[in-house]
Amino acid sequence: MQINQLPFGITDWSTLETEKHPGDSGFALWRTQCFGDIRVRMVEYSPGYLADHWCSKGHILLCLEGEMITELEDGRTFTLTPGVSYQVADNAEAHRSSTTYGAKLFIVD
Repeated sequence: MQINQLPFGITDWSTLETEKHPGDSGFALWRTQCFGDIRVRMVEYSPGYLADHWCSKGHILLCLEGEMITELEDGRTFTLTPGVSYQVADNAEAHRSSTTYGAKLFIVD
C-alpha cells in the first residue's frame, strides 16, 4: 500500500454519521472516512449479525470489542476477539462475517 499526499489529520469517529447495512440477519453500522483510494471504517455489528454476501475485497481488520467469526468460502473459520486482527488481499479468499453477541471493528481497505 502506498499512502501518498495525505497530510496529518485526526478523525473523531463519534462525530461521523452512521450508515446502516442490513445483513442476512442483524445489521452493521458503518462510520466511514475516505482518503484517496483508502477507505477507513469503524464498524459495529449487531448481535446475531450475518453478512449478506461473500466478500472478495482486501482488508486489514482489527477487532476492538466483542467477538466476530470470519468464515472463508473454503469452510475455514476464525474467531476474532479484542486485539486480534486479520489481513487478506483483494480477490485472494472470499470471506464473510458473523457474530453472536456483537462486535466493533476498525477496517482499512
